[in-house]
Amino acid sequence: MPADPRVHLFRAVPAELAEGAVWHPGRGTLLWVDILGHRVHEASLAGASTVTRPVPQLVGAVLPTRRGDLLVALQDGIHRLDPETGLTQPWAVAPGHDAATTRFNDAKCDPQGRVWAGTMALDEAPGRGALYCFTPDGKCRRWREGVSVSNGLAWSPDQRTLYYIDSPTRTVQAFDFDPETGSLARPRVAFATTAAPGFPDGCTIDREGHLWIAFWDGACVGRWDPVRGRLLETVRLPAARVTTCTFGGPRGDILFITTAACRLSPAERAAQPEAGFVFAAEVGTKGRPTDLFAG
Repeated sequence: MPADPRVHLFRAVPAELAEGAVWHPGRGTLLWVDILGHRVHEASLAGASTVTRPVPQLVGAVLPTRRGDLLVALQDGIHRLDPETGLTQPWAVAPGHDAATTRFNDAKCDPQGRVWAGTMALDEAPGRGALYCFTPDGKCRRWREGVSVSNGLAWSPDQRTLYYIDSPTRTVQAFDFDPETGSLARPRVAFATTAAPGFPDGCTIDREGHLWIAFWDGACVGRWDPVRGRLLETVRLPAARVTTCTFGGPRGDILFITTAACRLSPAERAAQPEAGFVFAAEVGTKGRPTDLFAG
């Protein structure tokens, strides 16, 4: 399948389910995970090498911290990861989370340094997941129940709105967000994504307040005006299962995009030899600086 001419291959690191791309401003690197491969990857813009750190469980996301280590959302909760030794240590668990039947999926830090992390059923059964918020001291609150596939999270530039994706709904939800308390109010559907193919997955926001959304089985990333609910542009990828995107690089103007190869048929894999790889695109705008965990 033809890709947008702005898109180029960033890393040809095989992954069944690459996800969770995030730019680490202190290390000057891109971090991402292979959920099913139990791996955290890291790569700089210079050279072609990639550092791979195995983790002991399914891993939904990786997050930079202000103290210099990393957080990882593993199957049973949030763990700290030492980037030098690769060792993980449990940090916080979510009350009511059953790691035997559900796992953590996408996670992001808000601008104040809290962690927002969602869950989903291992068998993808609907309504079994939730959305949690962890404060820097490890306290946890469940903000949403009945979630099916918890995915993209992004805050508006004024920090007053949280955008949130539960993929099977094919909508982007919005909440009034209180930056000081981290509380949510007035849940609503911001817009439907039916103007794009596939299912909305991970997302990021640019400095103009537009959402960039990866579409699973849509072979694209879409740029949306979340206030008017309009699709502004589409970036095509050479892989159908596009999972997430994030801005990074020294100037914050590179859009990094992860993809997946899981559950593709042999014919689909042959048609998409780059499925599971990470791509980069210059799309003429910049993202917000990466928010770091404050604990």
